[in-house]
Amino acid sequence: MRSRIVHHATRRRRARRRRVLWTGGEVLVTVGVVLMLLVVHQLWWTNREAREGARRKVEALERQWGQEGGGLGAAHDPATGAGDVTGDGSPGTGPSGSAAGRSGNSTRSQPSWSQAYAILNIPGLHLRVPVAEGVGKQSVLNKGYVGHYPGTEQPGQVGNFALAGHRNTHGEPFRYVNRLGPGDTVEVETRSALYTYAVDRTLRQTSARDSGVLRPVPRSTVHPSYGYTAPGRFITLTTCTPEYTSRYRLVVWGTLVSTRPR
Repeated sequence: MRSRIVHHATRRRRARRRRVLWTGGEVLVTVGVVLMLLVVHQLWWTNREAREGARRKVEALERQWGQEGGGLGAAHDPATGAGDVTGDGSPGTGPSGSAAGRSGNSTRSQPSWSQAYAILNIPGLHLRVPVAEGVGKQSVLNKGYVGHYPGTEQPGQVGNFALAGHRNTHGEPFRYVNRLGPGDTVEVETRSALYTYAVDRTLRQTSARDSGVLRPVPRSTVHPSYGYTAPGRFITLTTCTPEYTSRYRLVVWGTLVSTRPR
């Protein structure tokens, strides 16, 4: 019986194939590990980090307001204008003949960009997070905060107090806002007052460019049957939908039902 002869060239080709397969397998395993670590970072670490930062900011605001004690009415509140004075030294309540006076909104300075100046509390979701000026990702939303849309009103004012928050990752404060409905309340605490809104409308999905939901009398321009038809004191919560995408927006609305001084 003849012995099978294996030439050196054949052995070299087989060795090269084994090396290629081994190297390819190592690359695939490495890529898989890197992707897994990225997913863990996005879905776990950013949430943990942002939630802890948001919790500390809420505690810092509460300490700051508590230390001011009985001076709440005299301290400047960027949301309500408490403590603002006009040029003649009188309280900055807004001249009665001005547009602000006619609308019931006081003349006030705007909060500093990315400054946390209020606390959003949604009892039904066990949510308590800071509200900061602006909706920038790095400066506000990725910190686990809720962002106030510049150009919309402040808490308690006539018009629309509109907020944005992440639904997934970076603290995901608005992860479950889709669960809100009639009977739920949304509270906004500032240095000088507690505002309570009652949820009464939800728009499950609309375009990310649906600017009508942010108007003083909020009403969808994409789905005109959703929204309001008369002026009032509104709150708007917006977030991305479906989950883990940013293609559309989910909108929850409420109207002011009570205001209580702190």
